Amino acid sequence: MTALVFRGTGDSQGVPRVYCDCAVCREARRGGVNRRLRSSLQMIDPDAGTTWIDCGPDWGRQMEAASLRDVDRMLITHAHFDHIGGLPEWYDACRWTGKTGVAYTPAEVIEEIAGRFPWLGSRIEFRTFDEPISIGQWTVKSWRVNHGKNGYAYAFAFRHEQTGFRWVYCSDAIGLTEEQQEPMIGVDLLILGASFFHEPYPIETRSVYDVTEAIELVRKLKPVRTVLTHMSHDIDMGRSGELPEGMAFAYAGMRIEC
Repeated sequence: MTALVFRGTGDSQGVPRVYCDCAVCREARRGGVNRRLRSSLQMIDPDAGTTWIDCGPDWGRQMEAASLRDVDRMLITHAHFDHIGGLPEWYDACRWTGKTGVAYTPAEVIEEIAGRFPWLGSRIEFRTFDEPISIGQWTVKSWRVNHGKNGYAYAFAFRHEQTGFRWVYCSDAIGLTEEQQEPMIGVDLLILGASFFHEPYPIETRSVYDVTEAIELVRKLKPVRTVLTHMSHDIDMGRSGELPEGMAFAYAGMRIEC
């Protein structure tokens, strides 16, 4: 059976914010449930080993928490620092162990990563993910999604060839078009980014759904289960009771069996 483990559930700055003394940040500093490293997900599969989604600047600490020294492959959603800032550390690990890492991401993301870290290609093999790939018995597709003022990101849809179980990872999106929503309709599990509970700023200045918008979207898409990630210090785990049935906040170490 495949397991998904959340290794990071925070937005681009993580929680606590270094500048902030709000109740959520204070609780996080004490090592509480609101402590959040940058968003990432570990997929453990009996046929395919360990797949890691996104490699932010907290990757090393997340690997230590997972008691891992290596991964079999990575999937990268987009080239923002909170999703690729750990790639030089992975590169260094590959260099010292003599291995070549394998990362899948769409061609335009590979181009952006190469522009920032041109040396990574000597130890990390970047493979294009513009067409579906297979990971064990999972067929995985990527598609471009709106990331608001921050441009674009990619979402990933997984379908198990034997059981038909479907799940989607979409950490950075807002204002999804009907076409972009289509792969999410009726899935068994939707992992969706929501940075604030209610973000009061103009839509043109924003980049990720808030919780109230996520609730409305989920009512339309009707997934069996929804887990929210990519959360800022505006979201308190103590407010989980305000979520509708079938929706939950992710937390570090949260494990879901597929």
